[in-house]
Amino acid sequence: MVATISPSTLSDLIRRGEGVVLIDVRTPAEFGEVHVDIARNVPLDRLDTKDFAETSGKGPVYFICKSGGRSHKACEKLIAAGITNVVSIEGGTAACEANGVAVVRGRKSMSLERQVRVCAGSLVAIGVAVGGFSSDPLWHSMGLGLAGFIGCGLVFAGITDTCGMGMLIAKMPWNQTCRR
Repeated sequence: MVATISPSTLSDLIRRGEGVVLIDVRTPAEFGEVHVDIARNVPLDRLDTKDFAETSGKGPVYFICKSGGRSHKACEKLIAAGITNVVSIEGGTAACEANGVAVVRGRKSMSLERQVRVCAGSLVAIGVAVGGFSSDPLWHSMGLGLAGFIGCGLVFAGITDTCGMGMLIAKMPWNQTCRR
């Protein structure tokens, strides 16, 4: 079970000078757009449990993302590796900002979730267009197969809360740069 705290509790810890270690697990581009001012960026796909092994005897390590999903996954990954002093911030950066936690703003970027929707929608539209407008049976089958494959991938992502397309898009060059 992953421990969580509210943004107001995080704010109180920061205000009291508790020495909060806060890791933001979003992509560098998302982090550069807006992040809690004390956060350090370690993208979820680069999170190495060995880097946190020495924190076991110290205070908790807090994890944050946009809305709480990826920070929860980061905590689960560390707990599975035997590092249990981890806490996820409920509601993520958006909730922290709404609750008055100090944030740093940079250049606007497209969220990872939005990039996935654009990519999936485009692939489905291309597949339907190729399948619907092609007179060649091979192209017809390939187009409809592409649309069906993406649809099944979206269903799988919804059921498992794991998105392969999101993990792939997170590794793209435009998501690796922290723009300020």
